[in-house]
Amino acid sequence: MTAPERPLAKPSVQIENDRVIVTEWRFPPGGHTGWHRHNHDYVVVPITSGELHIFDGKATVPAPLRAGVSYARQTGVEHDVINPNDFEFVFVEVELKA
Repeated sequence: MTAPERPLAKPSVQIENDRVIVTEWRFPPGGHTGWHRHNHDYVVVPITSGELHIFDGKATVPAPLRAGVSYARQTGVEHDVINPNDFEFVFVEVELKA
């Protein structure tokens, strides 16, 4: 699938205030976020176990994730996140504003 043929992941903002933005992301099989830049430090909490592919503009890197095992990244990350699985992939992203 080329990027234009991929379905978009569906974000659902659960909490937004002056300190955090909490978003649930649901990726259909083959879905992706589209190219984006993170404007805040953030933590990702996978709800589903599986693998996502991270395209950084040069290469695609596999990222194995386990449900409940979080990771953190800093402001400025730019990428497209792709679900290569044949099942829906879900994670919660917590962006830290302060």
